[in-house]
Amino acid sequence: MAKYRTKNTDDTPLRPAAPDAHWKSLQQGDRVSVRLAPGYETGGRVDAVTADHTAVWVDLDGGRGRTLLHCSDGVEIFPSSNG
Repeated sequence: MAKYRTKNTDDTPLRPAAPDAHWKSLQQGDRVSVRLAPGYETGGRVDAVTADHTAVWVDLDGGRGRTLLHCSDGVEIFPSSNG
C-alpha cells in the first residue's frame, strides 16, 4: 500500500457551480455584458435562463449567434448600463 494517499478529485468540480448573486436577477430580454476571457468582452441580450439561474442563453451582439453560458464556465455576465 502506498505511503501517501491522494484525495480522489474526480467528483470535485473545477469551478463553483453556484451562480453569482447578480445572475439570479437576470431575466429574458435583459441587456448584458459578457466577459468571456480577460480582455474579451461583448454585449448581448438574455434569451433564456434556467430555473436555478446556473445557465443563461445569450444572443450576442453583431450577429455572433446564441450561446449557452454556465456559471461554472468561468465567464462573467453583468447587467448592461445602456439597456
